[in-house]
Amino acid sequence: MAAHPDSSESTAKMPRIGALDAARGIALIAMATYHLTWDFEFFGYLDPGTATHGWLKLYARSIASSFLFLAGFSLVLAHFPTIRFESFFKRFGVIVAAALAISAATFFFVRDGWIFFGILHCIAAASLIGLAFLRLPPVLTLIVAAAAAALPSVYHAPLFDLPPLLFVGLSENLPRSNDYVPLLPWTGALLAGIAVARFAFSRGWLHALARLPAGPGWLRWGGRNSLLVYLVHQPVLIGIVALISIIAPPQKPDPIQSYLASCEAACLAEGSDTTLCNRFCSCTLERLQEQSLLTPLQSGAILPDKDERVLELARACSATSQ
Repeated sequence: MAAHPDSSESTAKMPRIGALDAARGIALIAMATYHLTWDFEFFGYLDPGTATHGWLKLYARSIASSFLFLAGFSLVLAHFPTIRFESFFKRFGVIVAAALAISAATFFFVRDGWIFFGILHCIAAASLIGLAFLRLPPVLTLIVAAAAAALPSVYHAPLFDLPPLLFVGLSENLPRSNDYVPLLPWTGALLAGIAVARFAFSRGWLHALARLPAGPGWLRWGGRNSLLVYLVHQPVLIGIVALISIIAPPQKPDPIQSYLASCEAACLAEGSDTTLCNRFCSCTLERLQEQSLLTPLQSGAILPDKDERVLELARACSATSQ
């Protein structure tokens, strides 16, 4: 999703690498398959939490890493050895505008999981950081990339739970969002792309990369227009699954199992361990049933968040589950 060289001087030094466009196109296909899984879960064809656990969680992380790595590689192709600020900020503005549009749309339509710092937000912010590394030794950039990737696994602080600092990625409690891609650890992938591109440039490998098979034209077109594809694909996929749900509606889930699955998925997404989440959800289920507060809806039984009694029993169960 990063810009590509367009000046004659840059083109002479940095050849257009069709295989890079194809790689970005493959990443788009992978992203679409993952989002399709999310859509089927949203419409009730898959169990709650399917798209955010197990191998699909790893799949999503590898897709995000690939986009950021390719963005870092492309940053070198476009802006090394000379940063073309006008071109950079023009592209940067387009990405920021797209990110803000996604935030606004999800805020109004999926308030409880709105995207306040997703993949586009991260690419924009990490690209700004990446500018500072374009001319640094690639070994140093690679070391910083590794440190950025590792830091969230060894350090968290309550300070970063503050909403204005959630974008950093060092919070103790993960926020709920349908696409949360904080600067840490993900900036590490972009910096790794910069380092690898710099190594390739210094060893004269870029022209060899440009001669690699680039795949079919439609795949390269998708890679060259990745931002457009990204913005369009999800509404199209949701429309398709919505149509399927009209023709062949999903089976209604068992309310009890649906509640437990949904509760445990939400609990795990906030960073709690499996044992604690099992105790908490079992406790809330039991108390909801005792007080006849379990409300069966199309998606299964859920907590009516505005009911003070429900909030009170949730607080009580949270305390007893620790």
